[in-house]
Amino acid sequence: MKKLEDLFEHQIKDLYSAETQLIDALPKMAKAANDKKLKKAFEDHLEETKKQKERLEKVCDELGIKPGGETCKAMKGLIKEAEGFIEEDASKEVRDAGLIAEAQRVEHYEISGYGTAVRYAKELGHDKIVTLLQATLDEEYAADDKLNDMAEDRLNKKAKK
Repeated sequence: MKKLEDLFEHQIKDLYSAETQLIDALPKMAKAANDKKLKKAFEDHLEETKKQKERLEKVCDELGIKPGGETCKAMKGLIKEAEGFIEEDASKEVRDAGLIAEAQRVEHYEISGYGTAVRYAKELGHDKIVTLLQATLDEEYAADDKLNDMAEDRLNKKAKK
């Protein structure tokens, strides 16, 4: 990598790998969830994640690059950690609270990645790409807020009992 453009392309491929891995992981998290609203949140985010992956494919088309070729090691680790948690011997209430924690780790990683990608796209003058990436960044913030609200409003209290 010699220029910011090279780093930007690397980041886009890394995000594509992250979204691809998450598409495989979200059904497992939904299945492990006990709370119906949490289960639905994971299922809804799966559909949103599929759209985010499609946006990244559009970004790659704009850049003239292929989306594959990278493996996001960070997402791989976050998913492995979540899968390990799912295997823990926990009550249903504690499992739901823990699933939110695992999912928020993923969201925070994605917020960081998309925030950086938006900044690079702006600096490189990729206005159309900025719009695509910003839409995903906004969705990631909203998903994190939704998880946070569920935890604070109900699920952490249930786990506390």
